[in-house]
Order: sequence, then structure tokens, then C-alpha cells
Amino acid sequence: MTAAASPPEVLRAPLVVEFPFTRSLGPVQSAFLSGLRERVVLGVKTTDGKVMVPPVEYDPVTAEEIRELVEVGAVGTVTTWAWNGSPRPHQPLGTPFAWVLVRLDGADTAILHALDAPGPEAVHTGMRVRIRWAAERTGAITDIACFEPGEAGEAGEAGAPERQATAHDGQFADAVTGIIAAARLDYTYSPGRAQTAYINALAERRTVGERCPSCHKVYVPPRGTCPTCGVATTEQVEVGPAGTVTTYCIVNIKAKNLDIEVPYVYAHIALDGADLALHARIGGIPYDQVRMGLRVEPVWTEGGRHPDHYRPTGEPDADYDAYKELI
Repeated sequence: MTAAASPPEVLRAPLVVEFPFTRSLGPVQSAFLSGLRERVVLGVKTTDGKVMVPPVEYDPVTAEEIRELVEVGAVGTVTTWAWNGSPRPHQPLGTPFAWVLVRLDGADTAILHALDAPGPEAVHTGMRVRIRWAAERTGAITDIACFEPGEAGEAGEAGAPERQATAHDGQFADAVTGIIAAARLDYTYSPGRAQTAYINALAERRTVGERCPSCHKVYVPPRGTCPTCGVATTEQVEVGPAGTVTTYCIVNIKAKNLDIEVPYVYAHIALDGADLALHARIGGIPYDQVRMGLRVEPVWTEGGRHPDHYRPTGEPDADYDAYKELI
């Protein structure tokens, strides 16, 4: 009797996706962010008289355009909360804090932000809190550094009547008209069993897909299941290495940190034996000579774990009928 073989190790790797998101602001958001810079919180009245904070530009019920700005208090009431015991990078506070929804005095909706509290035992629904303003304000939601527990005796706080919303013209000197927000997603990616086998095979200069036991289609790259039949795919099938260009586009914008001169061609390639086209760059041929049906093969670089690009094989072009179902 022999011991069962151990399953192959599934790959894992850190992955970061980030990009700057540029947004121009309309009159409502411009007034809201300009107001934060001046320590003024603005909301907007909806058609039925409700005050929304943060403000929106269209009534969520009637979809009508709304522009009636009002000023609300910097003190409010926690409507619900969740404790964050392990803050992640770039969150409002570097120490454990509570995520809270706060209905500011004069508003009918709540704003999401961080509450600086010593522990979850110090937080409860209904507690009074106030804005802690950032020392340097630029006209962004981060001008609110966080919320902090309110202190008795101050206007609008515990024991005092809530502030009512008052009309505001939304006019500020040097108004904020646009923002650039850095979007970032930092996580650990695991490709799973099927794609781990695919990636490991590429490192050996082989391309491996998986066949569906029901419809018998061969998927490259494999996903572990057949998207048509919904059943697991476990039979590995080596395909290629050559294939056929089924469709393509000409790239004219140079990507940051990508050392490829434009224009170049990115194509869908149906490898021989596969029933799904993968995408890859085409090289070794002028961009304006790439065409549907072109026969191509992978080009590997020294030490590379995947094909750098595909180039023409010199074979005659494939007949359209041979790949039309793979476009």
C-alpha cells in the first residue's frame, strides 16, 4: 500500500491595483467640499424636504435635480456602528476605531466616518459625537479627520436642542472644482487549483487547459469549471503552442511602466486544440499587417515564466470557418 500523493501547492501572491481617479465636481459636490475646507457642513434638500448629508445632485426618490443647499451642525448622533480593531493602511486612524454612521444635527440621513474611541465599550448607538477637523484642510472628505465623543455643555450636544438646517448659498472663495482620489486595492491573490497548474505549466513553456467532461470544450486559461455546463473541469489538456488570431486591436496609448513602443497589436489567439481564445501581444510583424486568421506562435524570453509575445509562424492564414466560433 502506498501513501496518497499530496495535492499540488496552490499559488498565492500579493497583488496591488492602484490608479488616480480624477473627478470634476458639479455645483453641489463643489459646495460640499469647499465648505468642509471652511469647517462648514452642507447638505441638500430633497423634493419632500428631507436634508441629505452628504449631499447628492438628484433626488433618490423622484430623480429630480436638487440644488437647495443648507448648512447643518458639526455635532450629531451615532445611528449605528462597527468596531475596527485592526486598521489598514490609509484608513482615517492608525489606532483601533469605530466605523460610525452619524446623523448630523439638521440632517435626515447619516454620513459614514471614523469615530476615535478608546474601545468598543465606549461606543453605542445614540451617543452624541462631533467633528474633529483636520489641521490642514484642502477641500476633501479627509478635512473631517474623524468624529470624537461630544462633550456636555457645548452647543448642539447632549442636553442642548439640536441645530436646525439653515439656508446656504453654497458660495465660497476659490471653490474646489475637481478632486484626484488615489484608488488602491491591496490584497493577496490565489489563482486556485486550475490556474495554478496553468501558471506552473507556462513556467515549463507549455500551455495547459482543462476539458469539460460534459460538452468537451477545452478552456485556456482554465477556470476549474465549465461556464456553460457548470461542472468541474479536471482533465488537463496540453494545447498549442501555435494558434490563430481571431480578433485584435491596435494600441496607440503607451501604458505607464510598460516598455513597449506604440502602436502595437493586442490580439485574441485561439491556440490549437483550445475552445477559448486567450489574449496576448503580437510582435515580429508591422502592426498594420496583423489580421484575423494569422497563424502565430509564442516567443519566450530567457528566464520568462510566460510568453513575451506571439509572432507569425509563416503558415498560411487559417480559414474563417476554422475559428469563427471562437471570436
